[in-house]
Amino acid sequence: MSSEPLYARAGVNLGAATRSLELVREAVAATHDERVLAGLGAFGGVFDLSFLDAYAAPVLVVSTDGVGTKTLVAAAMNDYRSLGRDLVHHCVNDILVQGATPLLFMDYLAAAELPPERSAEVIASVAHACRETGMALLGGETAEMPGVYRPGALDLAGTAVGVCERERLVTGAAVRAGDLVYALASSGLHTNGYSLARPVLEGCYDEPFGDATLGAALLTPHRSYLTTVRALLAAVPVRGMAHVTGGGIPGNLPRILGPGLGAVVEFGTWPVPELFGLIQRRGGVSDAEMLEVFNLGAGFLLVVAPEEAAALEKAAPEPLYRIGEIVAGAGVRVVRP
Repeated sequence: MSSEPLYARAGVNLGAATRSLELVREAVAATHDERVLAGLGAFGGVFDLSFLDAYAAPVLVVSTDGVGTKTLVAAAMNDYRSLGRDLVHHCVNDILVQGATPLLFMDYLAAAELPPERSAEVIASVAHACRETGMALLGGETAEMPGVYRPGALDLAGTAVGVCERERLVTGAAVRAGDLVYALASSGLHTNGYSLARPVLEGCYDEPFGDATLGAALLTPHRSYLTTVRALLAAVPVRGMAHVTGGGIPGNLPRILGPGLGAVVEFGTWPVPELFGLIQRRGGVSDAEMLEVFNLGAGFLLVVAPEEAAALEKAAPEPLYRIGEIVAGAGVRVVRP
């Protein structure tokens, strides 16, 4: 009879989990400040909220999301370094939409098998992204679940918690017909649409594309809009914001529009990266489906009153594209010149 523990024979290596934590302890600790009272290794993370006394009416803004099947591209390329940035930036952008300042983060990493070096690489990338964003990585979970996940696949998800003064929440309630819609560029697919892109491009990841390979282009990290949007919020009363994720512009812009409001968006008013054109051509994907699946280069939207347009454009620290207008009606209509 084998002397190997039954749990190990079932596919779960407790020693590997312990080793993973040791490998990332320093990276996680680098995200902490005096507000973190208990972090890695504790049953529950503890975060001191006494600094909220500086707020008149603080509210917490929370979002949970994942990296999706982009992890399968990372596995095929054996390159997991960007996944943490993907996860953290996705969640931060989601709470930024409502004007929140990021505070803390929790992550969840699961697979059939988690070699310590691989899980450490992923968790360290989460920690580095948290540090860049000013968040504490307060804790998380790694889980080996053979039978639930197929060999080689992994799942990465997380939760971001932010704070905002209640009076400064950006909810979209102030949006009116006639307001203008602006877009900030995406860095690529971000973390959405890979279930369509992968079958189209699988087997071609080593093809040259731009200055690198097609696989590297697919792994371009989901960008953070935190610095740019903070500058814009400080300069202009933004009425609404949308993070363009699954569903594209037609699926995400209506989330901040009240009853009786829709939008007209003019395609071609912002640059569409060539990667999207390649996916469309090779996959024979319709224009309508491309718009409903991908961000197509417009990763974050801002809605302002027409009289604030000049001030918004002047305050923008990067290219800002006017792409449409809020109208009476419902839904988003995309028109071509």
